Amino acid sequence: MSVQERKQRERAERERLIVATARELAEQQGWDAVTTRRLAERIEYSQPVLYSHFRGKREIIGAVALQGATEMATAVRAATSAADGPRARVAALARAYLDFAVRNPAVYDALFQLDGGLAYAQEDTPEPLKDAFAALLETLADVAGDGVPPGLFTEVFWAALHGLATLTRAGRLLPEDAEPRVELLVDRLAKL
Repeated sequence: MSVQERKQRERAERERLIVATARELAEQQGWDAVTTRRLAERIEYSQPVLYSHFRGKREIIGAVALQGATEMATAVRAATSAADGPRARVAALARAYLDFAVRNPAVYDALFQLDGGLAYAQEDTPEPLKDAFAALLETLADVAGDGVPPGLFTEVFWAALHGLATLTRAGRLLPEDAEPRVELLVDRLAKL
């Protein structure tokens, strides 16, 4: 291994450490607790080292969001592939999405609430974000209904899921009604 390769590997490892530490801190104490100073202390590197990887907190949030998008896509695909039949796949998608939001609140915020400097629904949207949307589209395209563009249907279904996730987390919806909400969403929106 050349010196250059070793340095690249070490740099990538530092970057993973920064992102993992930011995510852990955000999950424990919220995004307000994530500062470059606290991150530098936790990972035992100087702030200039952090700035050599990320220009600031915004880029760190973006890195956490990209990591989260990959994880969400994986969770949705795993859930839908284990389900039998179109209705079961759509319901599994909804449950996996909502479960991801509950289990990873700081990551969910990085993805959909905070400014991580990422472009959504544009030409320059990063691949992990495109893939997360594709994970939804793969299942929802089949149930969009005649004449409804699959991408548009996926956006509306996703918006409904996001609303359920956000309102439930804010305590505006009763958690015990989560399953009837999923059933209603699937029955009313999906053309099965």
